[in-house]
Amino acid sequence: MIKERTDAPALFFEAEAAGLRWLAEPEADGGARVVRVADVRPGRIELERIRESRSTADAARAFGAALAVTHAAGADAFGAPPAGWDGPLFIGRRPLPVARETTWGRFYVRDRVLPYLDIAVEAGTVTSAQLPVIREALDRVAAGDFDDDEPPARIHGDLWTGNVLWDARGAILIDPAAHGGHRETDLAMLDLFGAPFLDEILAGYDATRPLRAGWRERIPVHQLHPLAVHAAGHGPSYGRALADAARATLTL
Repeated sequence: MIKERTDAPALFFEAEAAGLRWLAEPEADGGARVVRVADVRPGRIELERIRESRSTADAARAFGAALAVTHAAGADAFGAPPAGWDGPLFIGRRPLPVARETTWGRFYVRDRVLPYLDIAVEAGTVTSAQLPVIREALDRVAAGDFDDDEPPARIHGDLWTGNVLWDARGAILIDPAAHGGHRETDLAMLDLFGAPFLDEILAGYDATRPLRAGWRERIPVHQLHPLAVHAAGHGPSYGRALADAARATLTL
């Protein structure tokens, strides 16, 4: 499979390749499968071809368990890029800030929500009426209300269902925005857009590396990032969803 973009920013596909290779490192220990990089050059990446098939409950549970192993492989810091990569990061076609924070909430607000919220406000997809509740929720997150003692996880970073392919052997990850983050963020993104057999994915994950109490209630906190990204480029419905997630955050 070849992806090409004549208008790709500098190091766009090289960043994707670095993320894929980093996520693939834990595979030998039971981590999630990752699409193989055959070749990468400016404006072009060649990946192994996947013969897609349907997911099954068993495959979904196995994927959840494997994702827990990948997350546990860790990262140097919150916002850290793949080890050995010192270039830019991207989520979709947008730049993704690099950071090296020890505190999750401060990193998450500054580098994963505010850059995209500012774009959404300028575009009018987040309104002046929605902005106060969003900023109030972000203030709580940045203040550390949801910080915990979990170390930075090795996360995919853009784990919506379209970036999880399935073949006869199970799940395969593609198109990452890989960095050091909180493991609940990947799970919240799977929940945001739905995934086949999501309950089985989560059960397999929790059985392998139990999630902290209250993780389901914290899903809206971890959806603030993807909703801000989508509000920046995909219309006012995501601005409304972002405000709803902020309201849910404030109830916690």
